[in-house]
Amino acid sequence: MKAMSTTNKLRFVPALAVVAMCVLGASRAGAAPVHLVAQSPVSITNVAPGVVLVDFGRVAFGNLKLVPPASATNEIMVHFGEAFTQGRIERKPPGSVRYATTNAVLAGKPLVVAPAPDARNTEVVSDKHPPAILTPADWDVVLPFRWAEIEGWPGELLPGHIIRQAAFVATWDDDAAAFRCSDEMLNQIWELSRYSIKATTFAGVYVDGDRERIPYEADAYLNQLSHYYTDHDLQMARDTFDHLMQHGTWPSEWPPHMVFMAYADWMQTGDTNWLATRYGSLKSKLLLDRAGTDGLVQSSEAQIKRGDIVDWPAKERDGYVFTELNTVVNAFHLRTLEMMAELGRAIGRDQEAGAYSSRAAQVRSSFQQKFFDPVRGVHRDGATTDHASLHANLFPLAFGLVPETNRATVAAWLAGRGMRCSVYAAQYLMEGLFESGQGDAAIQLMTVPGDRSWRHMVESGTTITWEAWDQKYKPNQDWNHAWGAAPANLLPRYVLGARALEPGWQRALIQPNCGALTYASGKVPTPRGPIEIEWKRGATFALSLALPPNLPARVELPAFADAKQVLLNGQPVRARLDRDRWVLAEPVCGKARIEVR
Repeated sequence: MKAMSTTNKLRFVPALAVVAMCVLGASRAGAAPVHLVAQSPVSITNVAPGVVLVDFGRVAFGNLKLVPPASATNEIMVHFGEAFTQGRIERKPPGSVRYATTNAVLAGKPLVVAPAPDARNTEVVSDKHPPAILTPADWDVVLPFRWAEIEGWPGELLPGHIIRQAAFVATWDDDAAAFRCSDEMLNQIWELSRYSIKATTFAGVYVDGDRERIPYEADAYLNQLSHYYTDHDLQMARDTFDHLMQHGTWPSEWPPHMVFMAYADWMQTGDTNWLATRYGSLKSKLLLDRAGTDGLVQSSEAQIKRGDIVDWPAKERDGYVFTELNTVVNAFHLRTLEMMAELGRAIGRDQEAGAYSSRAAQVRSSFQQKFFDPVRGVHRDGATTDHASLHANLFPLAFGLVPETNRATVAAWLAGRGMRCSVYAAQYLMEGLFESGQGDAAIQLMTVPGDRSWRHMVESGTTITWEAWDQKYKPNQDWNHAWGAAPANLLPRYVLGARALEPGWQRALIQPNCGALTYASGKVPTPRGPIEIEWKRGATFALSLALPPNLPARVELPAFADAKQVLLNGQPVRARLDRDRWVLAEPVCGKARIEVR
């Protein structure tokens, strides 16, 4: 994807209201409300004769509103940029990183300055992909940028002369979530990821950054998970789901993510009415038309060549060997069958749930028989290859498909191989490690030196997560991709340890993972109210917990070698030792201080 044209035509429009409700184009029926927020510069610097550099601190999707002096009547040139080099905006940034420029005529009154539209991300008719999501016409064009350079401004450019009109979902609450721990790099990773979710709400539905501005199923699911853990909003995930049911995309594993999205909504909200009206349509997302007599999904030559994606980009697949019976594709198929059975029971469709459950049992048996290597204790990439990639094991581990007796072995094997996957698959790798006794390794992988961790993104200076670990792994990548923001959900889910045990957060699980950390605290939004957690590890392990009313929690705390008892508010309580955790016998409610010593 080429950067935006550097020779755009003259553009200026009347000033618009700072807050505007989002009414998108004909490509979809509805959207979460989105508005424009006025943001002042962080700094204004003269960088060359007649050239002023304006820094807004972080990248956001937006444009500029200028308020020139009443006497100003000249033409100016404005440059917008995501990349910065040698003290100036990068004029030829790599891949899909944004740079644009336009001219504007000052006429002594406020005006909005924006570049010309990008043909790639405003297509509503295309034979290559579904329609782009359009932002409101009265906003004019918005693009991701942090810096602006202005040439020809009359006199001194003052903060009152320029604002960025940045687009975010109108319901966003910056105080909804929090995370802090003893590792400053993890704190920066959290903030990068949290802000990435906020910044990419600009379209009212989850889109693939700025290159095409269309929703993709896998992107949307990862975005949904992180949105739940950073804000109160539930509607954007639902709007994206409904859009994708009408405008699906091409990879084999992407349609099953629609079941994942429906399941995540149910666990977050407990809303069976919303689910019931969409349950039947999910059958088309299960890949049942490709199932053989043993229940396993089969891949044609065309699907092997393009449809079966495993990971993206293609170089991130750890040497995966594609065959007619693909382990990763079948892992998604099996997990969705199990989810459909559970969702069916939740809405009273017991007959359908039973059918899905029976089919899942058949597929699970075939899955282990065809793909699991009992000698090595790992899954192969397919039925006709001995190659065992990271992906053939991380997805089964995350989906609970690895035989119980082999979970620890597979988790240790994965932890030892490191981050041999993309930022997309890293979500599932981290989940599998955290849930299989390798939480320490998962935390280490987030901050490992090199170019395959979130530490690398932080140290690069980016303010929104990337589509790939580095430019060299995906030369056309966006620098504003929410599927790279997995720590926004991973850190509160697993380091703070707050997860829903029952739909609608009727019951919570509090299960912190420490790794090498000595301290962590934060706030997790739930539909019942925020959960506040603080834990410290020293000679003892102490957890302070504040739960919303009517939200009981099962509490599982780290067990150390010399720990002998658990205290609740200073009094001994019954707890059983389960491997490396103390599990309290009774649910915890309200405010509590729990100590392991």
